[in-house]
Amino acid sequence: QVQLAESGGGLVQAGDSLTLSCSVSGRIFNQQIMGWFRQAPGKERAFVAAIAWNDGATDHADSVKGRFTISRDKGNRTLYLQMNNLRREDTAVYYCAAGIGRRITVRSVNYWGQGTQVTVSS
Repeated sequence: QVQLAESGGGLVQAGDSLTLSCSVSGRIFNQQIMGWFRQAPGKERAFVAAIAWNDGATDHADSVKGRFTISRDKGNRTLYLQMNNLRREDTAVYYCAAGIGRRITVRSVNYWGQGTQVTVSS
């Protein structure tokens, strides 16, 4: 079992920065992959970024490349999403997720956090 708890969401203006955190508890496997997903109103949940917990290899969606950075602190068992130059279209509920393997998709996620709202105003 893995438990995930997000924090750090809020209301910001376009162009601002925000960092989301996800506290990870429970058993973490060597092949664990962690990710961030988001769901905007009326849209399906979508992949944002992922990181292999063991070696730190990362992947980012094209829509956030160059603006968002995923990272993790293994010692503190915390996942981060640094979001820079935020846009209105980044407004969504952001979810922390855990899976197994080298890729993570909505369907392959084993555990979800409760989500944190990010709202970007113009």
